[in-house]
Amino acid sequence: MTRPAPGPRASLVVVGAGPRGTGLLERIAANAPELYDGGLDIHLVDPHPPGAGRVWRTRQSPLLWMNSHAEDVTMFTDDTVEMAGPVRPGPTLHEWAALDGRTFADRRTQGTYLRWVYRHAVAGLPPAAVVHHHARRAVRVEGARGERQRVWLEGSDTPLPADLVVLTLGHLDADPDREQRELSAYARAHGLVHLPPDFTADSDLSALRPGEPVLVRGLGLAFVDLMVLLTEGRGGRYDGDTYLPSGREPVLYVGSRRGVPYHAKIGYDWTGDRPPLPRFFGPAETEALLARPDGFDFRRDVWPLVEKELGFAHYHRLFTAHPERVRTDRAGFETRYAAAGPNERAALVAAAVPDPADRLDLAALDRPLHAVRYGSDAELQAGLRQYVEADLRRRHDPAHSPDLAVFLALLSVYGQLVRLGDVGGWWHGFFSLLASGPPGPRLRQLLALSRAGVVRFLGAGTTVTAQDGVFRATSTTVPGAAVEARALVEARLPHPTVERARDPLLRALHADGAGATPDGLLTVDRTDGRVLDRDGRPHPRRFALGPHTDARGSGAFTRPRTGGVAFRQNDATARAVLNFLRAPEGPAAPPRPLLEESAR
Repeated sequence: MTRPAPGPRASLVVVGAGPRGTGLLERIAANAPELYDGGLDIHLVDPHPPGAGRVWRTRQSPLLWMNSHAEDVTMFTDDTVEMAGPVRPGPTLHEWAALDGRTFADRRTQGTYLRWVYRHAVAGLPPAAVVHHHARRAVRVEGARGERQRVWLEGSDTPLPADLVVLTLGHLDADPDREQRELSAYARAHGLVHLPPDFTADSDLSALRPGEPVLVRGLGLAFVDLMVLLTEGRGGRYDGDTYLPSGREPVLYVGSRRGVPYHAKIGYDWTGDRPPLPRFFGPAETEALLARPDGFDFRRDVWPLVEKELGFAHYHRLFTAHPERVRTDRAGFETRYAAAGPNERAALVAAAVPDPADRLDLAALDRPLHAVRYGSDAELQAGLRQYVEADLRRRHDPAHSPDLAVFLALLSVYGQLVRLGDVGGWWHGFFSLLASGPPGPRLRQLLALSRAGVVRFLGAGTTVTAQDGVFRATSTTVPGAAVEARALVEARLPHPTVERARDPLLRALHADGAGATPDGLLTVDRTDGRVLDRDGRPHPRRFALGPHTDARGSGAFTRPRTGGVAFRQNDATARAVLNFLRAPEGPAAPPRPLLEESAR
């Protein structure tokens, strides 16, 4: 591309320079040769290093891992991504770092990979594009819809001028909700310890003292980090399947609504043909839902389609790979399955699949301890260890490969649900339970810690109350039993609604008229990420991508050849940005002096 003639330079401000901001930058570089040949200043605003951002920064404990195999992590598009822009292939994490593809890399390695991807994206920009990194926080955006925007940075008295602003904020901190405020106040009044939802790697765990009981609510990935930092992080070590304590560990009493950890990552590769997805929940069904004049209800209108899609993937694989375990032919079964309603499908499956273990029971997967009761704490500990051991065996046994087919269907479903917007928190928890669990070695460590008495399970329906100067935990799994402790840890990520997010820019944006869903997510136009106001009008100069929006994808990076929802979104936003800069909507104000870079 030839260098443009001298003239006013366009200015793009991207708030958030982690993986999502980096992915947007890569798409801008990929699409610029087709769409834009002018001068461009790209301002990345983030106090953390570009590429890695906060979550994947290289300055964190080497004990903390990713929960994906290195071969399942890529920041680059391929021909499975539905997008208008060009494919720009690049290495997966394991290819770039020369790792065994089945390795669970530590987060510092992933941070280094993301930093390289960032530099690669910058190098791919046209010569007339210059990237500036400002190691500060953005605190507010000002400007009328038809004018250049002004982005104010913390500690600066001069704003950044912006033709366009894109928020790629990633995961955010949040002010505590009412329950958390009350628990914290109770802890202060009684000399207790209460750690509200937070990023575990950033939490100060020093108040959790050796040998003392600690109640923990949450058995997801935040708990796994907590478990690691309070055991190996305090000098303990593993000798095979035995944990050797250092004596500095507290005793973790852990429970949740389900009472069980997320399912382990599947430990085998796919073989043979994949199920033809989507089958029952694809673009046509999504468009029909969006066209309903009265809207749709997730449980009534969406979940039946999801359930049928997951079941189709499961049974397609069972009939294809394990025909000896079914009683009829696949073609006939699938024809009847397609025409059947929920009750008819249950009867069809029961007749065709003799072993209940080969049938997909989503309700049982979602609440495995729903009807389970134990008579004592010792029975509970033994029962939960058996549950985890069985899960590990199944998730590493290709005889249960329909589980992997369901995983692929979950990814397909997720791509459609993103198009529908905010479908509520239950779905994301269910998706994480089945598709985003910990590495198998982490669950083997959990078993070792349980046998050593360092971790003790509480069961399902865990409830915590503050009374008599302590925290008290009960569950539905062992009726009448209670555990008391002087420390309580909420092992889960904060839920930053637009009202409670600690990010001042997001809160100010909402106060200035940006719309939000009932669950507090920023509303955006799902075609290109433009921020919507409370009347549903897209802002011509403000965009947002990521988990703080109602178009949140499953992650800023993903498995190769799985469609990459976030990649699709990044590409659409990048193209909208470049098209706008090529032909701005309305006159732009004269350029203001650029803020000096805080960092390069």
